[in-house]
Amino acid sequence: MKQIALVKTGCTIEQIKPRHGDFENWFAAGMGITDFLQIDVFRQQPLPAPADLAGVVITGSPAMVSAREDWSERTAEWLRHVVHAGIPVLGVCYGHQLLAHAHGGRVGPNPAGRQIGTVKTQRIDMHGKDPLLGQLPEIFPAQTSHSEVVLELPPDARRLATSPLDDNFALRFADRAWGLQFHPEFSAPVVSDYIRYRAADLRDEGLDPEALLAAVTATEAARSVLKKFTALVQNPS
Repeated sequence: MKQIALVKTGCTIEQIKPRHGDFENWFAAGMGITDFLQIDVFRQQPLPAPADLAGVVITGSPAMVSAREDWSERTAEWLRHVVHAGIPVLGVCYGHQLLAHAHGGRVGPNPAGRQIGTVKTQRIDMHGKDPLLGQLPEIFPAQTSHSEVVLELPPDARRLATSPLDDNFALRFADRAWGLQFHPEFSAPVVSDYIRYRAADLRDEGLDPEALLAAVTATEAARSVLKKFTALVQNPS
């Protein structure tokens, strides 16, 4: 049986691993699966033939797409083939940006600055027709932690959601390929610890860690996207 591939592009903050685990644990829990193929591309693990996979999820990363590291560029090239083959793909944060880069978009530092914590997400009304995001509320909270964004859309990409600091908060790149700048796999405790461990940097950037922590809430609507993606992979019709 074909598996969903979890393309891991980095690791979480070392200090929070003992309490929370790492990206693969959060995605497995959110997607409701335990049997997936994990590929640590940032450690140079080889990528499989797209035809051998049922679907692909690309994680976030402490790396930057704009740095164009060799492993990242190889993954971008591979993703072009995956999307062209019609395999369901979901990119999250770094994965979202990498998909945009792979298809001709432009990624770089957000002129509006870092976005971290729980933010209001505005879904763009497409009459509920998007298979992944169409059933979400028009406005819903989502967890974030990023400083780079998709600055220019690839040709034919469609905008599905915005946030106060990012017009390209969710995108659809092809019939079965999506990117989310927000983190549906993050729980409220996880994003709270991200804020705590980056508090000094946040203050240096003019942000208020205490206010960000106070605003953290659960984000069940955003989290539901992961199981929806699993259902789309398992029931393609």
